[in-house]
Amino acid sequence: MPRLTLLDGQEQIEDLLQVRLRPVRLEDYIGQPTLKKRLGIALKAARKRGEPLEHLLLYGPPGLGKTTLAHIISREMGGNLVTSSGPAIERSGDLMGILTNLQAGDILFIDEIHRLPRPVEEFLYSAMEDFQIDFVVDKGVFAKTVKITLKPFTLVGATTRAGLVSAPMRERFGLLYHLDFYPVEDLQEIVLRSSSILGVSIDPLAAREIASRSRGTPRIANRLLKRVRDYAEVMGDGFINREIAAKSLVLEGIDPLGLDELDLRFLTTIIQVYKGGPVGIEALAATLNEEVDTLQDVVEPYLLKSGFIIRTPSGRKITELGLAHLGLT
Repeated sequence: MPRLTLLDGQEQIEDLLQVRLRPVRLEDYIGQPTLKKRLGIALKAARKRGEPLEHLLLYGPPGLGKTTLAHIISREMGGNLVTSSGPAIERSGDLMGILTNLQAGDILFIDEIHRLPRPVEEFLYSAMEDFQIDFVVDKGVFAKTVKITLKPFTLVGATTRAGLVSAPMRERFGLLYHLDFYPVEDLQEIVLRSSSILGVSIDPLAAREIASRSRGTPRIANRLLKRVRDYAEVMGDGFINREIAAKSLVLEGIDPLGLDELDLRFLTTIIQVYKGGPVGIEALAATLNEEVDTLQDVVEPYLLKSGFIIRTPSGRKITELGLAHLGLT
């Protein structure tokens, strides 16, 4: 049995804290009011008919609550939640094992569903439409197809890159919901709720300070809250006021709009190395020594939302807003 390192232990603690902070009912979910209303109607209608919820695709930047919604759907529908991810399901046999073990009304959550291998994705089509799968036994002249009936279930797919979900897969989802970045007011409410769960005393102005630097993302808001809590316990009396929150976030390298070191390097590289752009994402990734997926999924969405960069046919280009944020013209 492999030994756990200190880093492994810290990551497990962070995961447990994240689970504690997740709402368990749709009525406790903060933000995304249109999505919340539409999903609530779908859940009530499915329960009224005694049927599983239609297959659901959630898409949007990371950290906005897609996994949390899957847990809420499982609780609201009274089924077990089975989780996996696109890269983890390498063969159709792996998926068959998961599907045949599902009970009626269970929720199958596949994160990063756009990364499913094509043969596995095609194997999933009949399971989604007809709740049955055709499994090929033997090879060559001895090959034969065995039809296996599945118990009715709900597939919840999540992706940060909806454009990479194939059209046949997308068309098999009855519900498609987009999660957008959260306004500061909703994030402030999330920070206040999380602080009460963690037993942290915090001033509403401090909660707003954390929310304003959270890049519109609840996961980041909760992560920053825990870092500010540590700072307040060591450098103060444990109470988080606005001054403590601001000092802690400056120490973490988070600027007033939530940009971190990688965001600032991204912007300054476009200016200093590529004269403001346009520049391709591959060239930027090579210059920054970062993965292309990291820049596309983590860095770019918020910079685009903030208007600091734009995408052109020739590549990324910094805007006047981006220059002004860095104090340049």
